[in-house]
Amino acid sequence: MEKKYDLAIIGGGPAGYVAAERAGAKGLKVVLFEKKELGGVCLNEGCMPTKTLLYSAKLYDNAKAGNKYGVEAGDLSFSFDKMMARKKKVVKKLVGGVGVKMKQFKVEVMNESAFIKGRTQRGIELAFQGGTIMASNLLICTGSEAFIPPIPGVENNDAIMTNREILALEVQPKELVIIGGGVIGMEFASFFNSLGTKVTIVEMMDEILTGMDVAQSAMLRQMYVKKGIDFNLSSRVTKVEGTSVTFEKDGQSQIIQGDKVLMSVGRKPVTTGFGLEILGVELHNGGIKVDEKMRTNIPNVYAAGDVTGFSLLAHTASREGEVVVNNLTGGNDQMRYNAIPGVVYTNPELSGVGLTEEAAKAKGIEVKVAQLPMAYAGRFIAENEGGSGMCKLLVGAKYGEVLGVHMLGNPSSEMIYGACMAIENEMTLKEMEQVVFPHPTVSEIFRETIFSFSH
Repeated sequence: MEKKYDLAIIGGGPAGYVAAERAGAKGLKVVLFEKKELGGVCLNEGCMPTKTLLYSAKLYDNAKAGNKYGVEAGDLSFSFDKMMARKKKVVKKLVGGVGVKMKQFKVEVMNESAFIKGRTQRGIELAFQGGTIMASNLLICTGSEAFIPPIPGVENNDAIMTNREILALEVQPKELVIIGGGVIGMEFASFFNSLGTKVTIVEMMDEILTGMDVAQSAMLRQMYVKKGIDFNLSSRVTKVEGTSVTFEKDGQSQIIQGDKVLMSVGRKPVTTGFGLEILGVELHNGGIKVDEKMRTNIPNVYAAGDVTGFSLLAHTASREGEVVVNNLTGGNDQMRYNAIPGVVYTNPELSGVGLTEEAAKAKGIEVKVAQLPMAYAGRFIAENEGGSGMCKLLVGAKYGEVLGVHMLGNPSSEMIYGACMAIENEMTLKEMEQVVFPHPTVSEIFRETIFSFSH
């Protein structure tokens, strides 16, 4: 007999497994299709493995700088093999944890591909190797994949790596060329630079990390210039031959060579290979078009995560999955994107949420801006000998509401959520001044920057 579910989910990444967990907890009968491993790209080939490696690199950086803090490390070394092995162990543990949650909330997980057969009065029919199922509702969370631009020499070039291949390296490259200075490119640049690999970045834009605060991105780049990374900005790659990369800069053609080449110029939604066209789901800018409730143009069909092509971040995906389930179970929830944080896990970290100065200007929003060096927080000085950083705060010119916060310095990734809450709740400077921050913490830089507006 054909099984019937309240909700079928295609894709077990941050959108899919969080939605499955929430739906199961609310009593829905859920089936989750994932052809690879639970956790999706983020858990297996992105967020978690890179952060695990970056933490190893940060420990190594701190050990090398130990004499600044009165700690002598002696003969210092690292094991690339052990770092990669630990990365695998962490990923395996986290994937297992997601599996445990699926069992806890009675989600039926099918480790195979699903294909949409059609939509009838009985529901949406999905086919898989073992048969077919019917679902009252369908949530598409097929995620994204690395975008490979049509550069001559890139196709069928085994020397070109994406985030997937570079995480599977068994030998540390002596020289690494990275095409693309976005978040992924900068994080891998940070990791390999810490271990002594010669890193060169080729970026088409005028500055790295498009979308982040431009001034702080430039500060971070200068920090890494001092650490030995070569940056080629406003440079367009024209050809790749093996590990030889040709690019144009200032009207001149240049060639650089590395042991390995990482292609990191963005990601694209996965919208083919599972029968999406059979339902007639509308696409927009390469992804599935959805409204504020994550509904597609087809009744009872939803989409969440990278497949929408809008905010390609794991935490955005998880929240979008929650919005779907909340609306399916009687709620009236909707997705908002005004307080989605972005973090670059370099050393130091760069974090931001809300409007940048550039975005505010483009939208015609009048803002007031204040910024202070991170050294205004005593804890930062205590833990970052010789380090620098910046906190920038944007507020509405008329009402003084918090519109954007941007921080360069450790551990900004652990502090930025406070700014997210302030923006989400439309808090004003006056209201923020009444919030008590723990002392001594680096988070006090937020409070000091708020205070600087009126003094």
